[in-house]
Amino acid sequence: MPRSVTETREEILQAAFRQFRRKGFFRSGVDEIAEASHVTKRTLYNHFPSKDDLLAAVLAAQHERVFMTSDPFGIGPTGNAEAFIDALFQELVVWSSKPKWAGSGFTRLATELADLPGHPARSIARRHKAAIENYLSDALATASVEHSKERARELMLLIEGAMLMIMVHGDCSYADAAASAAKRLLAHALATTDFGRRRWHE
Repeated sequence: MPRSVTETREEILQAAFRQFRRKGFFRSGVDEIAEASHVTKRTLYNHFPSKDDLLAAVLAAQHERVFMTSDPFGIGPTGNAEAFIDALFQELVVWSSKPKWAGSGFTRLATELADLPGHPARSIARRHKAAIENYLSDALATASVEHSKERARELMLLIEGAMLMIMVHGDCSYADAAASAAKRLLAHALATTDFGRRRWHE
């Protein structure tokens, strides 16, 4: 049975995502993406006018998948900052232990396009990272961490740094080191109030 227009578009997006993740933007060819999605190059261009448009659509689709729910990491509600940090970095350990793991696709592709600040994929990557930072801020606020926006930004730096070092060294223990640093950071923030001290140890 022939695929619908929607199914064809989705197949192209999935094939392009795999290619971009594996080889990067510039090393991925439209011909191989078309072949992987079982369409002609003409059909691909009917859906996406250019490779730049295709990359932007791929990242937009991935962003939507990650944020289909309000809990993109699947950690669940918690009012305990230490438990949240443990769960967050354990998710990174599990994710980075997968075969052929190559870090965050959003980070890698945005870095690859560093000399193209106006590229549409760059703005989607910024929106995606900002959404994660907002999620972290909300989770920290729920755990009574003061100045949760500032702490969330610092936590983002630890997460991104851990992913980079895991990718370079192939060593998941960098996630544990980042988690320890995050706990020290948040313990200091929580120690400013008696209520915070109680919540940290619940």
